[in-house]
Amino acid sequence: MQDKTGTTLTHSDHDSPGGGADDGAPAGARRAPRTPATLIPFALVALVSLVADQGSKIWALGSLDDGHVVPVLGDLLSLRLLRNPGAAFSIGDSFTLVMTILAVGITVAVAVAAWRTASRRWAVSLGLLFGGSLGNLYDRFFREPSPGRGHVVDFIDYAGFFVGNIADIAIVLGAIGLIWLTFTDVGLDGLKAGRHAKKGESADA
Repeated sequence: MQDKTGTTLTHSDHDSPGGGADDGAPAGARRAPRTPATLIPFALVALVSLVADQGSKIWALGSLDDGHVVPVLGDLLSLRLLRNPGAAFSIGDSFTLVMTILAVGITVAVAVAAWRTASRRWAVSLGLLFGGSLGNLYDRFFREPSPGRGHVVDFIDYAGFFVGNIADIAIVLGAIGLIWLTFTDVGLDGLKAGRHAKKGESADA
């Protein structure tokens, strides 16, 4: 509109579309928006991990439940069924419900991080963690002896040192990925945070 002298009145360039002033934060400092470019890889990797874990456990329960042991690499790697009331390495055998609660908390934290990330590599690593966690949580809630106290189905024997499953493999791979991203200074926003990185340089470019 115009004032009485005919001068055109316009909104300030710094006003936001909603009428409020811009916060003045540099564009590079704002959190990157969530996009399917990160959410879809996260969901797909998590789903594949979960299906592979539960499918392999169904096979193990049907093929190894009679105590049958299948050698894969001699004494280094074999398949034998074990129902684990605790965590990896049989930690917390007497605290199955506590281990379930801790697993739920960790799974929720992973989901929150995946929702916030703008990095595809973070999304893939978090997807592995999430799918693996869900695989073992399914056992906790839906397998014997009771909901919340269910025993995890393990069947991959590593030279007698411990027995694990596909979910454990997914969790380990996801953790390795997160450690690598952390040491290479790739943040959740997908930007390099290293001392020599250019401002605004995308780590996923």
